[in-house]
Amino acid sequence: MKLGQLIRRLVTAGAGIVMAGALLTVPAAPAHAAPGGSGPYPADYETTLRLPRHTVYRPAVLPTGVRLPIVAWGNGACRADGTWFENFLKELASHGFLVIANGRPGGTGTTDAEMLLDAIDWAIAENSRLTSRLRGRIDTTKIAVMGQSCGGLEAYEVSDDPRVTTTGIWNSGFMSAADKIQLSRLHAPIGYFIGGPGDIAYENAIDDWNRLPAGLPAFMGNLDVGHFGTYSQPNGGEFGRVGAAWLKWQLKGDAAAKAMFVGTGCGLCSGPWQVMRKNLS
Repeated sequence: MKLGQLIRRLVTAGAGIVMAGALLTVPAAPAHAAPGGSGPYPADYETTLRLPRHTVYRPAVLPTGVRLPIVAWGNGACRADGTWFENFLKELASHGFLVIANGRPGGTGTTDAEMLLDAIDWAIAENSRLTSRLRGRIDTTKIAVMGQSCGGLEAYEVSDDPRVTTTGIWNSGFMSAADKIQLSRLHAPIGYFIGGPGDIAYENAIDDWNRLPAGLPAFMGNLDVGHFGTYSQPNGGEFGRVGAAWLKWQLKGDAAAKAMFVGTGCGLCSGPWQVMRKNLS
């Protein structure tokens, strides 16, 4: 099944179309209007004519001596609104990441997987563009592709790109057995962050988990919050906290963040998260 067909099926099923309590109407705004996130670098979003169909989240003040890994994000429902997950994405960016969401601020319409690759291409080009404020500030060797619900399917689709360092699947999983062949092309560590048995994507995600390539490093955390997660909560709630930790481990090698996922006493191994792991060390 093609991605377009999957999108239509997701829309029909109502998967990820409405996020309870989310920022549903967010007008376009200039960068640095309201920096946020709990990390050391309060972050905001901006747009650029060089990437007109996206929203770029970054530290409002670029930190000295810190290179920002790249995070390309696909929205639930493949919705072209780059501020639909604003709280969550600001949280990620505030920990020193360049986060690029599909869609413009408050945008409408739908997105596709190629937009994630467009985001990566733009970031790599900006790192070397002579007059770019991001010149030399981006770590182009560390790249994550992630997405929620339909956006997770977009992330899956481009995860075979050799530049991808890690994949993040949020409240998502393949709906059709015919599409699961794509799992065999995964080459980088993958993290699943699912909303428990009440999540419409739960069964699909578990089935994907059971079909992952042998030897692939993988983590699955289930938090009993349903399909809409905690994205709209301040700083993205628990999903924001754990998402930032996954990226800090995978893209920055942060030892404290790693301890949340690895070891018999891992930080998420007790408490509300239900954890499964493969090949993590």
